[in-house]
Amino acid sequence: MDRRSLIVGAASAAAIAAAARAEDSPAGVAPVTEAPLPPAGAAPEGPPEAAANSAPAAEAPPSPEVRPSYPATTPSQAYERTEVVNGVSDFLGVSAESAGAAVERIFKENGRPTAYVAGEEGSAAFFGGVRYGKGLLYMKGRAPVQVYWQGPSVGFDWGGNASRAFTLCYNLQYPEMIYRRFPGVEGSAYLVAGLGVNYQRADDVTLAPIRTGVGLRLGANLGYLSYSRKRHIIPL
Repeated sequence: MDRRSLIVGAASAAAIAAAARAEDSPAGVAPVTEAPLPPAGAAPEGPPEAAANSAPAAEAPPSPEVRPSYPATTPSQAYERTEVVNGVSDFLGVSAESAGAAVERIFKENGRPTAYVAGEEGSAAFFGGVRYGKGLLYMKGRAPVQVYWQGPSVGFDWGGNASRAFTLCYNLQYPEMIYRRFPGVEGSAYLVAGLGVNYQRADDVTLAPIRTGVGLRLGANLGYLSYSRKRHIIPL
């Protein structure tokens, strides 16, 4: 057998083997090639959407507080001397000189007030007496608040009178602090320029009523005043 015959025979055998393999594979299916494995520790490849879904979700910001963390109420501001003098002069119907003389002494002894009560009152006595009044409590930055007061007294006085009262309040930081009993301070009553002044004190709160038409009753009786939200018929 010559060389040409050997080459032809080998080519025919290779063609027959290739045809046999094509017949064994399913129609239309390409041969499968194995993809190389990624190196150890490498992140799996994929579309950006899949990578975003696989990432941990970011924490939502904390919701804001419904209520403020600071107190709803704040200490009140003090009144200047000029404000008080004008208020006393206008409300009590006295001259600015008379109001200034009374206010000057009160400011010297107590400083600037944090509030004041402007109102009217009536009193009657026959050795033992009673006093009733009503007015509005004023504080800077707050709406006026209705206030009533009533109380008994004992002393060497008699008769009755009606007057206006302009009460300076010291260390009164909130309106609710006035609703209590305030005993009179013994020996604190005096007259300045026709205006009667005396002091009432409970704990750290001091009241200094300035009255017109007080007369002898200011220095001849002892008692207390109870301040309340509503009128009390029994002055206790």
